[in-house]
Amino acid sequence: MLQIKKDDYQNLVSAHDQKRPILKNCLKAFFVGGFICVIGQGISFFYMYVFDFTEETVGDPTVATLIFITMLLTGFGVYDKIAQFSGAGTAVPVTGFGNAVISAAMEHRTEGFVQGVGANMFKLAGSVILFGVFSAFIVALIKTALMEFGVIG
Repeated sequence: MLQIKKDDYQNLVSAHDQKRPILKNCLKAFFVGGFICVIGQGISFFYMYVFDFTEETVGDPTVATLIFITMLLTGFGVYDKIAQFSGAGTAVPVTGFGNAVISAAMEHRTEGFVQGVGANMFKLAGSVILFGVFSAFIVALIKTALMEFGVIG
């Protein structure tokens, strides 16, 4: 049996390993993610000036609108091309959540609405929902305790 040393193996792997453009990927993710946030801010301003939302109440409709737009773009195959170009830039904002939900639903639609779409829609996004609700609960407990003890007002 052929024996190869660990150093020789590492040299062989390094010789055939493709160098990733880390800076370029980071910049694309930063600018695309930032552009998504700019769109979200524009939607917030639209809701505040057209529908008289306040800064405190505009968040929920803005997030819902961003998720809805993402789901439409995913359904038409546009969002996947944007995600392929930008990498993590589309996964980090709330649009990544919308994409995960609708992608799973589209993948399993041939199995029917209940067994396919309904059962598989939240496979990827379910953990996000679970840990989001759980962490919000913990933060609320901490805030309540701090308010009870007079640490915060």
